[in-house]
Amino acid sequence: MSGDGIERRWKLAEDIIREAGRLARAFFDNRASLSIEQKGLQDFVSRADKETEALIVSRLGRDCPQDGILGEEGGRYDDKGHGDAGHSVWVIDPIDGTANFLRGLPFWCISLALVHEGRLELGLIYDPVRDELFSGRRGHGAFLNGQPIRVSGVNEPARACIGLGYGHRMRQQPHVEAIDGLLRQGCEYRRFGSGALGIAYVAAGRLDGFFETHLNSWDALGGLLLVAEAGGELNDFLANDGLMRGNAVLATTPGLYGFVAGIVGFE
Repeated sequence: MSGDGIERRWKLAEDIIREAGRLARAFFDNRASLSIEQKGLQDFVSRADKETEALIVSRLGRDCPQDGILGEEGGRYDDKGHGDAGHSVWVIDPIDGTANFLRGLPFWCISLALVHEGRLELGLIYDPVRDELFSGRRGHGAFLNGQPIRVSGVNEPARACIGLGYGHRMRQQPHVEAIDGLLRQGCEYRRFGSGALGIAYVAAGRLDGFFETHLNSWDALGGLLLVAEAGGELNDFLANDGLMRGNAVLATTPGLYGFVAGIVGFE
């Protein structure tokens, strides 16, 4: 794909994610009327997730009919490859942080990423509550509402704050040990309930790192492109078929990568 093709998709993705954000925000403001389904332990889905994803899929299908699509709610929508040789695939999380969304907590977002020939090319995270669009393209930087962003540059644990994610399908003890290890080193931590937003906050310097033992690609890829373009350090999420199977996520400002990896037992 040419550079112009990526650029066109970047601008298109910004328009689509904002449109999807308006729809999701309308559902958020009227969430008392939503019926809720439970997919697993503390794992919920509603009409808001499904209709927001449907809007994104419809727009991408119309404007980029040659691209594949992978969504949290709908899975694969076609047979156009997994972003490997000769193929592009869009990866969608219509509402990351659904549990927060349904409780009226303002920590949720929409995530969109583009993988082309096995390489992450575009990443976008949109927070409709704060009207914050984090957007980046490989080799062209990361931006928040059009302004360049960078990771924090913090390299002392006693000055750092690390985001931790946790899903109930994972063992509890490693998460508990990670919290204990960070606190023993004088380091702070946060858990927002939205991995995508937490990773975006690393790119913007609001957090100094983020770790979760497993995320699906729709939760992670949009934010990881941002961290890479904002000067951060991160693991190779797409290794070992991370696109389809998910992977661990470790993304930090460079001076803390080794420290956090040691604390959480990440190899």
